[in-house]
Amino acid sequence: MRFRSWSKRARLIAGVCVAAGIAAAVASYFLFFSKASVKPGPFADNPRCADVIARAPETVLSKSRDDVTGDGVAAWGDGSIVLRCGVTPLAPTTNLCVTVNGVDWVLDEERAKKDGVQVLTTYGRDPAVEVTVEGDASKAGDALVDVNRAVRGIPQKSKCLALGDTL
Repeated sequence: MRFRSWSKRARLIAGVCVAAGIAAAVASYFLFFSKASVKPGPFADNPRCADVIARAPETVLSKSRDDVTGDGVAAWGDGSIVLRCGVTPLAPTTNLCVTVNGVDWVLDEERAKKDGVQVLTTYGRDPAVEVTVEGDASKAGDALVDVNRAVRGIPQKSKCLALGDTL
């Protein structure tokens, strides 16, 4: 049957069906395929990680939370800030350690020098939490202030020490 021989009503119904099919395909894409995937930490199945993600803020550095897949992960600002719970806890290190509102964070200095990305990992907490901040390095501390409330629920077993603490 040729399209021209169809009645006006049949052509209208066919057009509506095609439009509905296209709309369903676009909606399916956004529902099932548009989520960013973040590699979870090896211990992301720790129940404390579910608590961390549940308490993670809706905004970090005024950037909205992204819709991401992966256990124990959250992201903001189209992935410019990523939180991964359940990463391997750090061994004692000489890397810079900062305490932000009672939570110790260690900066991966090598990565910061290599590509400018600020990767900070909690120290003395298990499971450990890693926060990655791309872009302006001076904003990493502000990002930690924003996510700290989510992390504080993990008990601190050890803390960063200054050189004077060891002598």
